[in-house]
Amino acid sequence: MKKINLACIIEDDPVHQLLTQNYVKLTGMVDNLMLCKNGMEAYNLLKSLITAGETVPELILLDLNMPIWDGWQFLEEFIKIPVDQKITIFILTSSINEDDFRKAEMFDLTSNYLIKPIKLEKLKSVLSELF
Repeated sequence: MKKINLACIIEDDPVHQLLTQNYVKLTGMVDNLMLCKNGMEAYNLLKSLITAGETVPELILLDLNMPIWDGWQFLEEFIKIPVDQKITIFILTSSINEDDFRKAEMFDLTSNYLIKPIKLEKLKSVLSELF
């Protein structure tokens, strides 16, 4: 099983941030982790890494409902940045709204739509299938 060098959690809620961070670590599949509290912070950080030719996350776990920039705003801007490395994005949200599922289809992320709180076994399963 391949390990993920770098993953990014984009989440504003400290409880879900901590829970997700701990579960990611417990999978044993991720070496390094970066945390961002909203979509704008994540966009600015990732854009600067890409522009500088630095390593970018192979995996992004993205919340949808956040202040400043929500997950949709992040996605709309992030997909405009040309990236050479493969980045897998998972929406990790509490939203079960059908509109969000349909919007996820626009970004080809319906199969990467996870409802939180995520369970450790589900996260392990998803990561082992991809990486």
